[in-house]
Order: sequence, then C-alpha cells, then structure tokens
Amino acid sequence: MKGLPELKRSLNTRYVIVFGLSFMAPVTVFSTYGIAIDRTHGMIPTAYIIALIVMLFTSYSYAKMVQVYPTTGSAYTFVQKGINSHLGFLVGWVILLDYLFSPMISALLFGIMVNAYFPGIPIVAVIISFIIAVTTINIFGIKVAANVNTFLVIFQFLFIMIFSLLCINGLIAGKGTGELFSKDPFFSPDVNINNLLSIVPLLCFSFLGFDAVTTLAEETKNPKKTLPKAIYATTLIGGLLFVAATYFAQSIFPNFNAFKNPDTAIVDIMIYTGGNFLNSLFVAVVVTSATASAIASGGSGARVLYAMGRDNVLPKRIFGYVSPKFQTPIFNILIIACVAMSAVFLDIATATSFINFGALFAFTFVNLAVFIHYFVRQKQRSPKSIILYFLLPLIGTGITILFMTKLDIHSLALGITWMTVGFIYLLYLTKMFKERPPELNFAEQKEEFDVKLVQ
Repeated sequence: MKGLPELKRSLNTRYVIVFGLSFMAPVTVFSTYGIAIDRTHGMIPTAYIIALIVMLFTSYSYAKMVQVYPTTGSAYTFVQKGINSHLGFLVGWVILLDYLFSPMISALLFGIMVNAYFPGIPIVAVIISFIIAVTTINIFGIKVAANVNTFLVIFQFLFIMIFSLLCINGLIAGKGTGELFSKDPFFSPDVNINNLLSIVPLLCFSFLGFDAVTTLAEETKNPKKTLPKAIYATTLIGGLLFVAATYFAQSIFPNFNAFKNPDTAIVDIMIYTGGNFLNSLFVAVVVTSATASAIASGGSGARVLYAMGRDNVLPKRIFGYVSPKFQTPIFNILIIACVAMSAVFLDIATATSFINFGALFAFTFVNLAVFIHYFVRQKQRSPKSIILYFLLPLIGTGITILFMTKLDIHSLALGITWMTVGFIYLLYLTKMFKERPPELNFAEQKEEFDVKLVQ
C-alpha cells in the first residue's frame, strides 16, 4: 500500500454521525406510517421502541468489532477476520445487495416524487440527472459529501421539529386527543401482540445507517473511539426521532380507521395538521432525504467494494483504485452509478426486495463475530464478559435470524440467488476451497495506522 493513493482521514464524530443519519433518512419514518398504524392498532411509538431495543444489540456488535478492526470493509472485514475468510467473502458479497441497490431505490423515489408534481418532466430524465449529481458529489470526496449531507440532514431535523410544533399547537387547540401527554399511542387494549411484533422487522429497516458508518473507518480520525460513539449516537438519535414523530402523528390524528389508503395516510395527516404549506414542505424534505441517502449509501458501497478490491478478492486495478486527485474510490462510485441507472426499469416493490436480505444476513454474522472473536478465541469469560461477549451477541444473532424468516418470498429468492452467484465465484477464487481467499494483512495495516497516529 505504500506509495499508492489512500483514503484520507478527514472526518470527526459529527460528520460520521451525519453520514449515518443521511443513510437512515429520518423522514422515512412517515413512509411506512400508514401500514404500521393499522398493524399496530395505534401503537407505532411502542413498536419503534421495540425496534430500537432490537437494533441496539446489533449496534453493540458493530461497535465492538470496529474497535478491533478499524478498516473500511465493515461487515465484510469483521466476519472475515472475526470468523472465517470464506464466510467473510460471502457476507461482503451479500451486503453489496444493500449498498449497491440503495442508491437505485433513492433515485427511483426521487424520480416518482418529482414526476408526480411536474409530470411534464420525463421520469427517466429526472432519475438520470439525480444519479449524475449524487455521483459527482461522491467523487469530489468524502468531506464534500459530508458537508452536503449536513445541510440535508438539518433540513430533515427542522421539518420534524416544525411538524411536532404544529401538532402541539393543534393538540392545545383541541385537535386529535386534545392532550399533549397521553398513553394511548403507547398502549391500546385492543392490540394484537402478534401483529405488533410482526411490524417490528419492517421498522428495523428504518435504522439502517448505523452500520454504514463503519465503512468510513479509514477516513475517520481516531476511528477506534469515534466510530463506536457514532454507531450508538446514530441508532439512538434515529430511534428518538421515530418515536417522537409517530407519537405526535398519532396524537393529532388518532382515528387511524379513517384513512382511505394506508399509502397516503401521512399526506392526510400533513394536510390536517399544517395545510398545503406543511404538505409542500413534506414533499421537499422527502426529495432531499432521498438525495442524502443516495450520497451516503453510494459512498458506503464504494468503500466496501474498495476493501474487497484492495484484498484482491475483486480485481484490484479497478476496485482497489483510489483517485490521486480526489482520494476517493472513483471507479467503484461510477459502478454504483451504473447499477443505480436500473431504476429506469424497476418499480418500488421490486427494488426494495433487493436490500432486505443483505442487511439481515450481515447483521447475523457480525453478531456471531463478536461471540467468536472475544468469547471463543480470546477466552474472555469473566461474569461481565459472559454478558458482553456471549449473551448480547447471541441474542442479536437470534433476533436477526428470526427477522430473516419474516422476509417475503421475493426478498428471500433474490437474496439466495445473489448469494449462490457469490458462492460460485468463491469456488473459482479459492480453486474449490483449496486456497484461502486473498485478504488484507491486518497486522501490517495496523502497524502503518499506529505510525500515522504517532506522526
């Protein structure tokens, strides 16, 4: 690696948290509101609290592994080093489903939203323009992307704040429940516990983003301390925003049976709460959140590809290349842009089915990696360690496996097909498992990293 362009360490804690929240896109809490309000029988805040607790188990595992392996490969590296190099390759391959296709979904959502309000502009032209803009920002460097996303995330925070204030004003005026503080959004005697729990896997996908911050390990200052803080902060901030937003939405419009169409339920709430002004602002923030999410997910995917290219698991001359001028994995960014162009041919249902399997597959094995690395290999088995390195990661593993069983048939079929292709490539790469997959000499990289810190 000496003498070759490398990723530049320029990010502090604030930028990394913003990156995670950008990927998460907090206002997407409203996109699943109509479906969730019906399934939870008016207990969405409670469902989000459960989802937050569930995601904290996996957040914990990512935080523990990034302290040991602070490199850009994220789940790919954690499983490769923590469990097995062959399994690490498969996890890296499968998680690409999430990172490669997330920008495509953002592009499709952006195109649909803009085309709905400006039907004279062809949706294809909107999608292509969106992808070009996002790709350009990512090529210019992680600091540029972080600065752009800071403004876009602030806009989302401001919108949720404005929405909450308008809800408070309405509640004081007697709208909805007429109460600022009510237990009704948190508990309903009519709720079916199975229905409540069945919606949790869907809500957990709202938290995706905490894992993506680990892809910035080689562009973050002091990653062993910064990234665990950013992982927990991203998860907790997102969870608090989700609970607050759904609490006020349910309080201001408690009669969830009045919605004619669950997909447009949140639009009814916006108009009821703040009229056309709030509805127009909502459209604007949804569009900008798609931009922020595409920048973050595209950047994450490019860095996972870079990690696999640097290891020579994928062709190094392409995937392991870093631009000397911009210090970004420029070829990978362009590859992800090409994948995003498939948004021109797909619908939302098909597009979203690509990503669910990849995230849960990676989460499962990152949780297992904590157990194997700390408890099995390092033999940390004190009473405290049994809780930290046995119980917590295995609970996280069990939960993510349970969620995988809840995926729809399309997600499972696409995920298993993609994994099968990766397995066949792994057979070729290892000459039918006669050789280990190529991988980074982490000890050497750690030594170089420590020298840079001293300097």
